[in-house]
Amino acid sequence: MDPKEIIDRLRQITTEEAALIRRAFAFATAAHKGQKRLSGEPYLIHPFHTALYLAEIQADSQTVAAGLLHDTIEDTTTTAEQLEREFGAEIAFLVEGVTKLGRLKYRGGVRHAESLRKLFLAMAEDIRVIMIRLADRLHNVRTLQHLPPEKQKRIALETLEIYAPLANRLGIWRLKGMLEDASFPYVYPNEYKQVVALRKTKGKETIKRLEKIYRALEQALATRQIKNYQIDYRVKYLYSLYVKLLRKEMNIDDIYDISALRVVVETTDECYQVLGIIHGLWRPIPGRLKDYIAIPKPNGYQSIHTSIFTGDGCAVEIQIRTARMQHEAEFGIASHFVYDETAKGRPDRNQTTNRSNWIKELVDWQKNFKTDEKFVGRLTDRLTQEKIFVFTPKGEVVELPIDASPLDFAYAIHSDIGDRAAGAKINQKMSSLGAKLRDDDVVEIIVNKNNHPTAKWLELTKTATAKHHIRNFLAKQQEKIKEKNS
Repeated sequence: MDPKEIIDRLRQITTEEAALIRRAFAFATAAHKGQKRLSGEPYLIHPFHTALYLAEIQADSQTVAAGLLHDTIEDTTTTAEQLEREFGAEIAFLVEGVTKLGRLKYRGGVRHAESLRKLFLAMAEDIRVIMIRLADRLHNVRTLQHLPPEKQKRIALETLEIYAPLANRLGIWRLKGMLEDASFPYVYPNEYKQVVALRKTKGKETIKRLEKIYRALEQALATRQIKNYQIDYRVKYLYSLYVKLLRKEMNIDDIYDISALRVVVETTDECYQVLGIIHGLWRPIPGRLKDYIAIPKPNGYQSIHTSIFTGDGCAVEIQIRTARMQHEAEFGIASHFVYDETAKGRPDRNQTTNRSNWIKELVDWQKNFKTDEKFVGRLTDRLTQEKIFVFTPKGEVVELPIDASPLDFAYAIHSDIGDRAAGAKINQKMSSLGAKLRDDDVVEIIVNKNNHPTAKWLELTKTATAKHHIRNFLAKQQEKIKEKNS
């Protein structure tokens, strides 16, 4: 292990920043001296790999240093005060933020939900806390073979239900996929073997088909004088494939994107040019075109997805994006870490606002739960629940759980709109406030200043936000009635 390996992965680094990482490495080496992991390896290998991954996603030098130091408070005699003296308040804060979750026992033991609550508070203040925690978890879950079976399953399940969904919400698809695939065999071993076999059989057929499309598309792009492009393919992560198979009754023939061709170009204009070329060469499958460039996903993901008939009775998916979009798709919120005079090493606040707003929502949401056990149980549901994306008449995206209603939509926009909701239009057609919304619906709420929530509205809503505001309104009404009668 050599700090040079970490430093060499960072594309932009000053002499002072490299010195900081070397100092953190030396400090961690001394603090963990003599400690071993269950594998028998020196303990330092764990913070080293945590920092290595953070460097790979181009985190700032303070985050990388905190990755090297993240276990010093929890597992050594080092105190937060010592870290602050040696490395400053910012790095000490990051390490403490990561340590909050260190003793969490998710299943089969004491649930330190307070640690989770504090983690969200730290995340809301500085998103880098969760970046370090995710890198820490990635190395841990990749070395589960050294733990007893009960602990393997507990950690793997915790990863699938909390950490991977957190990576997803931050838009870090690559990390989400790696966390899930490392955990999958420990939680669902039989299903894991089944999906491996299915992907192996079907994947080979699809890749041969993609290679044929690749050659035809490469020739067409050259003819249209699109010069700087890259074409490759990606195979769907195993756990992601498993989740999709469950929705398709395990019929792999109904899944078009087990492998997908990816075209990376320089500009957004070229993305649309390439889409036209593809649809000129192959017939598109109706209803399968998704333009996430014009309307990005709430976690910031941008790309065009289209599925085409290949002419031999089969279909494949093609994804089109710019190099910047590709980098963001892999590294999510971490791709916006910028360096400037005033906020060195901090993520660009304008770029990360949408992706971190939901963390602030979690901080407010968790206040609704008086008992820690109920909070942890509902947190899992909230993180893993499937989502739909609907639109305001102006085209703004609103993320809601499956089976959400126009009332949920109204409260997601603003509590005043929810409280005064009198009706709804879905795709320009009048609808009830309790109707079930679907992906891509355009929803307009009709407001009446004389309208107000009723107890029945609780049955019409799915989100905790809507239910919270309705209950608050009803409680205030009850108080007014009591005051009037007293």
